[in-house]
Amino acid sequence: MSKTVDFYYDYGSTASYLAWTQLPEICAKAGATINYKPMLLGGVFKSTGNTSPLLVEAKAAYLKKDITRYVEYYDIPFSMNPHFPLNTVSIMRGAMWAAATEHLEHYNKAMFEAVWVEQKNMADPDVVTQVLEAAGFKSGPIIEATGQTDIKKALIDATNEAVERGVFGAPTMFVGGEMFFGQDRLDWVKKALNG
Repeated sequence: MSKTVDFYYDYGSTASYLAWTQLPEICAKAGATINYKPMLLGGVFKSTGNTSPLLVEAKAAYLKKDITRYVEYYDIPFSMNPHFPLNTVSIMRGAMWAAATEHLEHYNKAMFEAVWVEQKNMADPDVVTQVLEAAGFKSGPIIEATGQTDIKKALIDATNEAVERGVFGAPTMFVGGEMFFGQDRLDWVKKALNG
Protein backbone atom coordinates (compact mmCIF):
# COMPACT_ATOMS: atom_id res chain seq x y z
CA MET A 1 0.00 0.00 0.00
CA SER A 2 1.41 3.40 -1.00
CA LYS A 3 2.07 5.98 1.70
CA THR A 4 0.30 9.34 1.56
CA VAL A 5 0.09 12.52 3.59
CA ASP A 6 -3.27 14.27 3.57
CA PHE A 7 -2.34 17.95 3.80
CA TYR A 8 -5.11 20.37 4.87
CA TYR A 9 -4.20 24.01 4.29
CA ASP A 10 -5.25 27.56 3.48
CA TYR A 11 -3.06 30.00 1.53
CA GLY A 12 -3.61 32.67 4.20
CA SER A 13 -1.95 30.51 6.86
CA THR A 14 1.73 31.28 7.45
CA ALA A 15 2.28 27.85 8.97
CA SER A 16 0.64 26.21 5.94
CA TYR A 17 3.17 27.95 3.72
CA LEU A 18 6.05 26.74 5.90
CA ALA A 19 4.77 23.15 5.79
CA TRP A 20 4.16 23.36 2.04
CA THR A 21 7.82 24.22 1.47
CA GLN A 22 8.97 21.11 3.38
CA LEU A 23 6.46 18.36 2.65
CA PRO A 24 7.54 17.52 -0.93
CA GLU A 25 11.07 16.62 0.18
CA ILE A 26 9.83 14.75 3.25
CA CYS A 27 7.47 12.70 1.11
CA ALA A 28 10.01 12.11 -1.64
CA LYS A 29 12.49 10.68 0.87
CA ALA A 30 9.81 8.42 2.36
CA GLY A 31 8.45 7.30 -1.00
CA ALA A 32 5.13 8.95 -0.17
CA THR A 33 2.76 11.23 -2.04
CA ILE A 34 0.93 14.35 -0.89
CA ASN A 35 -2.83 14.43 -1.07
CA TYR A 36 -3.51 18.18 -1.15
CA LYS A 37 -6.66 19.16 0.76
CA PRO A 38 -7.41 22.88 0.40
CA MET A 39 -10.01 24.21 2.83
CA LEU A 40 -11.26 27.55 4.12
CA LEU A 41 -9.53 28.18 7.44
CA GLY A 42 -12.07 30.83 8.43
CA GLY A 43 -14.81 28.25 7.99
CA VAL A 44 -12.88 25.76 10.12
CA PHE A 45 -12.44 28.37 12.85
CA LYS A 46 -16.15 29.20 12.76
CA SER A 47 -17.18 25.56 12.97
CA THR A 48 -14.78 24.66 15.77
CA GLY A 49 -14.84 27.86 17.83
CA ASN A 50 -11.13 28.36 17.17
CA THR A 51 -9.40 31.66 16.30
CA SER A 52 -6.12 32.63 14.70
CA PRO A 53 -3.31 32.63 17.28
CA LEU A 54 -2.11 35.86 15.70
CA LEU A 55 -5.25 37.56 17.02
CA VAL A 56 -4.03 36.94 20.58
CA GLU A 57 -1.41 39.61 21.33
CA ALA A 58 1.01 37.50 23.38
CA LYS A 59 0.78 34.55 20.97
CA ALA A 60 1.26 36.86 17.99
CA ALA A 61 4.46 38.32 19.41
CA TYR A 62 5.84 34.83 20.07
CA LEU A 63 4.74 33.33 16.76
CA LYS A 64 6.31 36.12 14.72
CA LYS A 65 9.66 35.26 16.30
CA ASP A 66 9.01 31.54 15.85
CA ILE A 67 8.15 32.01 12.18
CA THR A 68 11.47 33.82 11.71
CA ARG A 69 13.30 30.92 13.37
CA TYR A 70 11.71 28.39 11.03
CA VAL A 71 12.25 30.53 7.93
CA GLU A 72 15.95 30.70 8.77
CA TYR A 73 16.09 26.99 9.66
CA TYR A 74 14.37 25.93 6.44
CA ASP A 75 16.32 28.54 4.44
CA ILE A 76 13.26 29.58 2.45
CA PRO A 77 12.07 32.89 1.00
CA PHE A 78 9.49 34.62 3.19
CA SER A 79 8.08 38.09 3.75
CA MET A 80 5.32 38.77 6.26
CA ASN A 81 2.32 39.90 4.25
CA PRO A 82 1.28 43.45 5.23
CA HIS A 83 -2.31 42.61 4.20
CA PHE A 84 -2.57 39.80 6.76
CA PRO A 85 -5.05 38.50 7.77
CA LEU A 86 -6.30 37.95 4.24
CA ASN A 87 -9.76 37.03 3.07
CA THR A 88 -8.89 33.88 1.10
CA VAL A 89 -12.37 32.78 0.02
CA SER A 90 -11.80 33.58 -3.64
CA ILE A 91 -8.36 32.00 -3.98
CA MET A 92 -9.45 28.93 -2.01
CA ARG A 93 -12.38 28.56 -4.41
CA GLY A 94 -9.75 28.80 -7.13
CA ALA A 95 -8.04 25.83 -5.50
CA MET A 96 -11.24 23.85 -6.01
CA TRP A 97 -11.10 24.70 -9.71
CA ALA A 98 -7.41 23.77 -9.80
CA ALA A 99 -8.07 20.44 -8.09
CA ALA A 100 -10.88 19.62 -10.53
CA THR A 101 -8.69 20.44 -13.54
CA GLU A 102 -5.50 18.79 -12.25
CA HIS A 103 -3.60 22.07 -11.87
CA LEU A 104 -3.51 22.13 -8.09
CA GLU A 105 0.25 21.83 -7.50
CA HIS A 106 1.01 24.68 -9.92
CA TYR A 107 -1.81 26.75 -8.44
CA ASN A 108 -0.54 26.08 -4.90
CA LYS A 109 2.88 27.43 -5.86
CA ALA A 110 1.42 30.58 -7.42
CA MET A 111 -0.84 31.32 -4.44
CA PHE A 112 1.55 30.49 -1.59
CA GLU A 113 4.38 32.49 -3.15
CA ALA A 114 2.13 35.44 -3.99
CA VAL A 115 1.03 35.68 -0.36
CA TRP A 116 4.21 34.77 1.57
CA VAL A 117 7.04 35.75 -0.75
CA GLU A 118 5.67 38.55 -2.93
CA GLN A 119 3.41 40.13 -0.25
CA LYS A 120 0.46 40.41 -2.66
CA ASN A 121 -3.01 41.39 -1.52
CA MET A 122 -4.77 38.28 -2.75
CA ALA A 123 -8.14 39.57 -1.56
CA ASP A 124 -7.99 42.06 -4.48
CA PRO A 125 -9.47 40.52 -7.66
CA ASP A 126 -7.17 42.58 -9.91
CA VAL A 127 -4.11 41.34 -8.05
CA VAL A 128 -5.37 37.75 -8.26
CA THR A 129 -5.77 38.17 -12.02
CA GLN A 130 -2.21 39.50 -12.34
CA VAL A 131 -0.78 36.65 -10.26
CA LEU A 132 -2.65 34.00 -12.24
CA GLU A 133 -1.52 35.44 -15.58
CA ALA A 134 2.10 35.73 -14.39
CA ALA A 135 1.95 32.06 -13.37
CA GLY A 136 0.83 31.05 -16.87
CA PHE A 137 -2.87 30.56 -16.14
CA LYS A 138 -5.68 32.01 -18.19
CA SER A 139 -7.30 33.98 -15.42
CA GLY A 140 -10.76 34.42 -16.99
CA PRO A 141 -12.01 30.84 -16.61
CA ILE A 142 -10.64 30.61 -13.06
CA ILE A 143 -12.18 33.89 -11.91
CA GLU A 144 -15.47 32.86 -13.51
CA ALA A 145 -15.34 29.44 -11.84
CA THR A 146 -14.96 30.97 -8.36
CA GLY A 147 -18.45 32.42 -8.72
CA GLN A 148 -20.09 29.16 -9.77
CA THR A 149 -22.34 27.27 -7.40
CA ASP A 150 -20.53 23.94 -7.77
CA ILE A 151 -17.15 25.47 -6.95
CA LYS A 152 -18.56 27.32 -3.94
CA LYS A 153 -20.15 24.09 -2.74
CA ALA A 154 -16.91 22.17 -3.30
CA LEU A 155 -15.07 24.51 -0.92
CA ILE A 156 -17.84 24.28 1.68
CA ASP A 157 -17.81 20.49 1.41
CA ALA A 158 -14.00 20.33 1.64
CA THR A 159 -14.06 22.52 4.74
CA ASN A 160 -16.84 20.48 6.36
CA GLU A 161 -14.95 17.26 5.58
CA ALA A 162 -11.88 18.67 7.32
CA VAL A 163 -13.88 19.60 10.42
CA GLU A 164 -15.58 16.19 10.50
CA ARG A 165 -12.15 14.59 10.42
CA GLY A 166 -11.05 16.57 13.47
CA VAL A 167 -9.24 19.49 11.83
CA PHE A 168 -9.34 22.70 13.86
CA GLY A 169 -6.51 24.70 12.26
CA ALA A 170 -3.91 24.77 9.50
CA PRO A 171 -1.85 23.07 8.50
CA THR A 172 -3.15 19.69 9.54
CA MET A 173 -1.67 16.49 8.19
CA PHE A 174 -2.82 12.90 8.35
CA VAL A 175 -0.70 9.82 7.84
CA GLY A 176 -3.09 6.91 7.87
CA GLY A 177 -5.48 7.67 10.70
CA GLU A 178 -2.96 9.70 12.71
CA MET A 179 -3.44 13.47 12.80
CA PHE A 180 -0.61 15.99 13.15
CA PHE A 181 -1.43 19.68 13.63
CA GLY A 182 1.07 22.44 12.85
CA GLN A 183 4.11 22.74 10.66
CA ASP A 184 6.23 22.23 13.76
CA ARG A 185 5.00 18.61 13.82
CA LEU A 186 6.70 17.64 10.57
CA ASP A 187 9.20 15.42 12.42
CA TRP A 188 6.24 13.34 13.59
CA VAL A 189 4.97 13.17 10.03
CA LYS A 190 8.40 11.82 9.00
CA LYS A 191 8.29 9.21 11.77
CA ALA A 192 4.80 8.12 10.79
CA LEU A 193 5.85 7.73 7.17
CA ASN A 194 8.98 5.78 8.04
CA GLY A 195 7.56 3.81 10.98
